[in-house]
Amino acid sequence: MKTRLEAHFGDRVVRCFAERPGSLYQLLADATARDPAGEALVADGERLSWTALAERSAAAAAGLAARGVGRGERLALLLGNHAEFVVALFAAARLGAVAVPLNIREQKPELAYILGHCGARLVVHEPQLAERLPPGLERVPRDRFAELLEDRAPTPAPVAEEDTAAILYTSGTTGRPKGAMLSHLGIVHSALHYELGMGLGAGERSIAAVPLSHVTGLVALVATMARCAGALILLREFKAREFLALAARERMTHTVLVPAMVNLCLLEPEFARHDLAAWRIGGYGGAPMPLPTIARLAQALPRLQLMNLYGATETTSPATMMPAAETARRADSVGRAVACGEIAVMDDAGRELAPGETGELWIKGPMVVRGYWNDPQATAREFTGGFWHSGDIGSLDAEGYVRVLDRKKDMINRGGYKVYSAEVESVLLAAPQVLEAAVIAVPCPVLGERVHAFVTLPEASDIAPEALRAHCAERLADYKVPESFTLCREPLPRNANGKLLKRLLREGHLR
Repeated sequence: MKTRLEAHFGDRVVRCFAERPGSLYQLLADATARDPAGEALVADGERLSWTALAERSAAAAAGLAARGVGRGERLALLLGNHAEFVVALFAAARLGAVAVPLNIREQKPELAYILGHCGARLVVHEPQLAERLPPGLERVPRDRFAELLEDRAPTPAPVAEEDTAAILYTSGTTGRPKGAMLSHLGIVHSALHYELGMGLGAGERSIAAVPLSHVTGLVALVATMARCAGALILLREFKAREFLALAARERMTHTVLVPAMVNLCLLEPEFARHDLAAWRIGGYGGAPMPLPTIARLAQALPRLQLMNLYGATETTSPATMMPAAETARRADSVGRAVACGEIAVMDDAGRELAPGETGELWIKGPMVVRGYWNDPQATAREFTGGFWHSGDIGSLDAEGYVRVLDRKKDMINRGGYKVYSAEVESVLLAAPQVLEAAVIAVPCPVLGERVHAFVTLPEASDIAPEALRAHCAERLADYKVPESFTLCREPLPRNANGKLLKRLLREGHLR
């Protein structure tokens, strides 16, 4: 696809696709025009064509407009993976309103802060979560969503590409969450990046097993399937057995998961009984994919192309993608910058480093958000010349492949030697039976810090710390090998967006 440099968001000059839809709503309109009778959404026992989805979104837009939701107003969505989420998202886009997706795991204090901070006009919510919402805010429970639907659909509102389409609140692992402002320009470019990088086209069938309220669900699945006019199949929550059965029944061709989900699928006793021959593209991110997992999938599903993805809320999903043919050979890399993206490795003084050198990854492109909602200080601190400071430590090789080694705040200094937790975690994840791994620093009066690992194992596992230590010692320098372990049977703590909370691991270990 042809690209060109364009000026956006004031002083940014970024590479853009020359021909593209102009908004999130235009993705829906284009899909409807291209395949009006094609299946668009499978959820809650219902199947909607693109025409039906467009009509229902238009009817919902009429009801929302009657309740005061208009261009620029914020519409909060406290919804799980249900059809109403997708309908309300496109209804907001039709009105030029701003969707504010919220994770259903958020609790009352966080919801009160976010809803107040964004100035939500109305919230559509799961009925059982009503008690978590602050008083005085107009609300529509999901079981009464049909009452929103009105016959007289408003004309789609004109929007500029740089207008905010959605506000996604970042995880808030430290302090208050920040509201990243996803533009129509950014969402459209990310959908195009997925289409181009993954080789997607007509006839795709994708399962959303991650929350739609997360940037992956919103962009990699909802927006991307609209771009392809493919079918989106919603799974309320991930359970390996249900996911595999649904994937076989619906002839899934594509999805995006986290590696722990893939490992759980492979551990499912009836994995081999499911016909997954249609599964062609498997995107993953958030953690490395262990080489044994890649090998097992290649043997069981030779047609499946695994692709590592790296990005963040602030990059509207992907900043890098791994060519499928390189996944096994470059398991320590997250791929190369997307077509319109740019990645630089910078030192603490803001100077670019040479290929192979380690520094902070800065990311630029039309998909990078303008900034944070109502937070000019954070915007000024985390954006420079259109580059977003990711907070990730990594490197870029001469061929453009990116390695992500650690978060800046998570790097371990053991007696003057730098230990990157991601490297140790990747080795641990390759050990038999390991489902999750997290490495932290623990204080040491002699060396300053030592390496401690939390490892999640299946209930039936009998693996011992000594075996894990020996596994690491064969593959890592001695100073990187964990000196102590905590073996867990429960999942490691994560926030509402699924991000690992190492702060809680540190606090719990030091008690």
